[in-house]
Amino acid sequence: MAEVHAIKNEDTIRLVGHLLSIRCNPQMADVWHIGLNLALRISDLLSIRFEDIHNERLIIRERKTGKLANIQLNTKAREHIAKVRAEHPEHIYLFQSYKCQQLKNKPPQPITRRAVSMAFQQVGQELNIALGTHSMRKTRGYFLYQSTKDIGRVMKMLRHTSEGVTLRYIGITQDEVDQDFVSLEL
Repeated sequence: MAEVHAIKNEDTIRLVGHLLSIRCNPQMADVWHIGLNLALRISDLLSIRFEDIHNERLIIRERKTGKLANIQLNTKAREHIAKVRAEHPEHIYLFQSYKCQQLKNKPPQPITRRAVSMAFQQVGQELNIALGTHSMRKTRGYFLYQSTKDIGRVMKMLRHTSEGVTLRYIGITQDEVDQDFVSLEL
C-alpha cells in the first residue's frame, strides 16, 4: 500500500471534495468533509452511529487504541452531519451503505473502508496526489500544526504518544523545521 500524505493546499482540499461528489457520489464527499473535521481513523469514522452524537459532541471508543474519543463538533461537521441526517432519517450509521437497504433481512452496515479507499484513489490519480483514507486525518493534523506550531496539541488531537510519530504522520519534514528556525529570530 502506497503512503498517503496530508493535503497542504486549501484549494486542493475543496477540489477533492468536489471531485468525490461528482466522480463517485455525494456520500464519499461527505466522508471527506466530515473526516477532515473529525481527524479519526477511517475505521472509527465509518463506524459512527447517529446515537454516538450527543449535544454537539461525538463520543466513541477508538477501535485501534481503545481510547475514548470525545470530540466537540465544529460548525462544518455539524452542518454536514445534519445534512446527512435530514437526507436519511432512517439510517443508523452516519455513512450507511445503501446496498444494505436493498437486501431484505440484512442489518444496516456502514460503507466499507475499501469503497472509500477506491473512491479516494480514483480522485487522487486524477489530481496526481497520494490520496487515501488517512489523508483526512493527516491533513487536519497538518493544518493544526501550521496554525499553532504546537506539536503537543496535534498529538492530543490525534491521540498520539510520540512527537516524532506525529511530525512524520502529518508530513512535517526536516526542511520545514529548519526553515522555522531560520525564519523565527528573537
